Amino acid sequence: MRQETTTGRYNSPVEAAPKAFGAASFGPTQGTRPFGYRSGQALPLQRRRANAFTLVELAVTVGVLVLLVFLATQLLNSAATITTLGHKQMDADSQARQLLDRMAIDFAQLVKRSDVDFFAKGTVAPNSVGGAMTGNDRIAFYSGVPGYYPSTGSQSPVSLVAYRVNSDPTSSSYNKMERMGKGLVWNGVSPTDIPVVFMPLTIGVSVASPSGTWPAATSSSASDPDYELIGPQVFRFEYCYLRTDGTLSITPPSISLMAAIIVDIAVIDPKSKALLTDAQITTLAAGLSDYTAGMVPGQLRANWQNTLNTNTTLPRPALSGIRLYERFFYLSPPTL
Repeated sequence: MRQETTTGRYNSPVEAAPKAFGAASFGPTQGTRPFGYRSGQALPLQRRRANAFTLVELAVTVGVLVLLVFLATQLLNSAATITTLGHKQMDADSQARQLLDRMAIDFAQLVKRSDVDFFAKGTVAPNSVGGAMTGNDRIAFYSGVPGYYPSTGSQSPVSLVAYRVNSDPTSSSYNKMERMGKGLVWNGVSPTDIPVVFMPLTIGVSVASPSGTWPAATSSSASDPDYELIGPQVFRFEYCYLRTDGTLSITPPSISLMAAIIVDIAVIDPKSKALLTDAQITTLAAGLSDYTAGMVPGQLRANWQNTLNTNTTLPRPALSGIRLYERFFYLSPPTL
């Protein structure tokens, strides 16, 4: 069937089909458009340009990314610092616990008798003369604990116990805590063994014994095979006496009035100690004050902490690794 046009000409069905289905006519002005695009559609290149990022948007994105990376780095650094500090504190705590537990055993079984010698800070004749001790203290006493027995003779439950911080710069134990545990025999079974049966024996220098029976027990540097390293990171040792009335004393009261010995120590972990020389550790130990008359419990430890906090000459990472401890060692009642 043919259709009549305005010009009076009839088109065939084949010629009318494209117009019926909406096909685009290809005139001179539309010949450059791709097949299948309507006149209202944008070209592909124009659409890609509309969806792209601008330079400002890229700059903002990069800035935000850099900020996130910086925050993550700071978080990791803080976590690493906290972990390292925690490990340092655990190392110092472990060292201090070992030493203080050993002291607790030795002091708990101290032979507390008026007729037995006791070398300590403030002791005077007829006992071993300890006198005033500046800097690291020393102490030596008889205790009912096992020790290193002589090669001959029977074992004895009594030992000569001593504590000190070694002050010999040529020693491998310089600026480190040592303990002596010299086992004693009951009888003089050999000329070299000093028997317990003849107590009291003067441990250190006294009027009756100018050289002392065991001079190494009262010295901070003399060597003795019975000394052992018990606190490699302990560089400061100080103590005082607690009287039965609750007051502190830097001179030992009578046996019946001595209730406890208060010990303060300063410990530095191995990583922090590696940042300091032996000379710096010696100077640092000397800067930590001694017990003085009129102090109360905890005051010395607070003074030490204040000294460390205000120190500006030593590396702060090394000072932050120093831990301070104070413990009371209560003594058994006197036997005489």
